[in-house]
Amino acid sequence: MASDITTASANGRESVSLNGEPVVKRPRESAQQQQLSSLRVPKEPQNKVTVVLGAQWGDEGKGKVVDLLAMDADIVCRCQGGNNAGHTVVVDSVEYDFHLLPSGVLNKKALSFIGNGVVIHLPGLFEEAEKNLLKGKGWEDRLKISDRKCVHVDCPLFPPPVFNFHQAVDGIQEQQRQQQEGKNLGTTKKGIGPAYSSKAARNGLRICDLVSDIKAFEDKFRMLAKHFLTMYPNLNIDIDSELAQLKGFTERLRPLVTDGVYFMHKALTGPSKKILVEGANAALLDIDFGTYPFVTSSNCTVGGVCTGLGVPPSYVGRVYGVVKAYTTRVGVGAFPTEQDNETGALLQSRGREVGVTTGRRRRCGWLDLILVRYAHMVNGFSAIALTKLDILDTLSEIKVGVSYKVDGESLPSFPANMDVLTRVSVEYETLPGWCCSTEAARSFEELPSQAQSYVRFIENFLQVPVKWVGVGKSRESMIKLF
Repeated sequence: MASDITTASANGRESVSLNGEPVVKRPRESAQQQQLSSLRVPKEPQNKVTVVLGAQWGDEGKGKVVDLLAMDADIVCRCQGGNNAGHTVVVDSVEYDFHLLPSGVLNKKALSFIGNGVVIHLPGLFEEAEKNLLKGKGWEDRLKISDRKCVHVDCPLFPPPVFNFHQAVDGIQEQQRQQQEGKNLGTTKKGIGPAYSSKAARNGLRICDLVSDIKAFEDKFRMLAKHFLTMYPNLNIDIDSELAQLKGFTERLRPLVTDGVYFMHKALTGPSKKILVEGANAALLDIDFGTYPFVTSSNCTVGGVCTGLGVPPSYVGRVYGVVKAYTTRVGVGAFPTEQDNETGALLQSRGREVGVTTGRRRRCGWLDLILVRYAHMVNGFSAIALTKLDILDTLSEIKVGVSYKVDGESLPSFPANMDVLTRVSVEYETLPGWCCSTEAARSFEELPSQAQSYVRFIENFLQVPVKWVGVGKSRESMIKLF
């Protein structure tokens, strides 16, 4: 039987009667309304950044992982830190040491970007390029620097710069700590802390100041230098000489400077690109989440990617944590699994544990999984790169820290108080060593069964998969598991 349907128009709406029951349809959406409706539906970003971060106290081998991923990257970024970081990369038996330049600068097809969270020491930047035999190889055509970066003086520039007097102040502050408290922080004396202090005090200078109005920059520079001279009367500053040096870099620097926020926005929202972010330092050196006060002056956890590059959190993709197969720390500060004995000396010798930036011997100890688990809580690692497994090749048994106790009571988490951390006793799990070389292995199956068990133990404890295992210095020595 046919339905009784009638239609009529009232007040611009289409009224429909179905079997005598009125049904009112909504008016058709205009093109503008349809566009607004589509905006309300969340869209998955087309491009996301892949992040590589240190999961301990630094020196984990991040440069090697970045170099591996940078081979097919379109953009490689540094988001924080300064020339206090040191990344060593070996390519075709040639060793490169980077402090400011992203390790991806070796990829001639990739663009390197230094974000506004990094403090730049301009003389050091150009010296580093020339030292690594990059002069004349077009690296300046492949490098962009955020205009919001600060400069440090000796002299880093913010994105901010670091200036020479920042480095001098760094040394004076360390000396004062030693005299007043009998201990220092063990900084690299590269001026990073004083440069970030200038930034936080809002009297720092930025790259955009240097390349826009040199007279205004000079006035601000003199004011900043006088500010430090007031605090440190014995500070030796040659203001005119340093200004002349900075002016000499201006024309060479200007083509490298860009609006960092706009640069990253275009990269993230434009055509498909592989974007890699190279973290400096490491989680336990983070100014907020690290073993304060024995930390660096920036956020070297995943939040620093957003603030240092101007990247929205929704555009952060995979986050890889780099973990050394044992633990090292340079300078002073609590170190629960440290082995100040023959084992520590063996790890130091076999691992060639000497700082790239300072040349200081690194303190060595067993792998501390309480510490790494804490780093995972902060960063949310997608997977782990386990480096320097080969350094453990000669050990008949290997210990791994799995819990902390203080006064006989187990700690549920990693302590914030450093006085507590210095008092912890570590409970270890002892695993069998493999007592043979792993350096020739190029697949997980080629590793000794005990080495495979060591890797699986780490995965099970952290509940994070291990994606790479490093058994040597070259690119080829990074075994990919999946």
